[in-house]
Amino acid sequence: MARRKLNEKLPTFDELFVPILKALKKLGGSGTINEINDVVYQIESFPEELVVIPHDGFRNEIDYRLAWARTYLKKSNLLDNSIRGVWTLTDSDVDINKIKPDEIVKKVRNQKKDFESEKNSSKEENTDEQISESSNWKEKLLEVLLKIRPDAFERLAQRLLRESGFIQVEVTGQSGDGGIDGKGIVKISGFLSFHVIFQCKRYKSQITPSQIRDFRGAMQGRADKGLFITTSSFTRDAYKEATRDGAPPIDLIDGELLCEKLKEYKLGVETELIEKCVIKSDWFDKL
Repeated sequence: MARRKLNEKLPTFDELFVPILKALKKLGGSGTINEINDVVYQIESFPEELVVIPHDGFRNEIDYRLAWARTYLKKSNLLDNSIRGVWTLTDSDVDINKIKPDEIVKKVRNQKKDFESEKNSSKEENTDEQISESSNWKEKLLEVLLKIRPDAFERLAQRLLRESGFIQVEVTGQSGDGGIDGKGIVKISGFLSFHVIFQCKRYKSQITPSQIRDFRGAMQGRADKGLFITTSSFTRDAYKEATRDGAPPIDLIDGELLCEKLKEYKLGVETELIEKCVIKSDWFDKL
């Protein structure tokens, strides 16, 4: 009952349209997902009891609704995003006071109805199962990762770092080593090099600030940077702890980014392109 009452206090995705636009205005018109979400959290001052409500393996419920809100704003041509995950206002002078969330929702859902109508009138064999398959591949991949052996997950991290350009990547995970699972060297433009220590966690629950502090303590004096890789996600305080001023920096790779990188480097993930044939009746009319 308590969980249901908390869910009722959560903002709906359309109630997040305006906060997202305000956040992007505050960020100068563009920002990464984490930057946008951080500013939205500041603007809305969500209580901790709402922030910790989980949705899936790598984000909480509010972040999930923020993702849907960004999608609707993009389909309404208010936002755009690049392949690097940077979201921008399509019009930096947009008047936020004139934004009507109900009209945005109606517009996008009408677009979807038009698309469904066009799809159903074609001869394509595109089943609901195929659509579902393409939309939840990350969840299925995370399920697979959670079942492999710990040493196999460490070797996967090693392979991923090598594919990303790291050299001298070693898996060193041993008990009593402060949770350090491996090390490597990353070179920037062939000149500068940084020694990196990484830790791998096959978790379902979120990574907390205390775990980031423990990892930082283990890497102290042994590397220039730390890399924390997990199948789950990080709390907002964990992100802040990872970039805390005056402390050795730690980069975070959550389950969602891990899935994207495995897909990018084709490590256990293959992308299948479906051919679509479009009949242009007007072409034949011109014969």
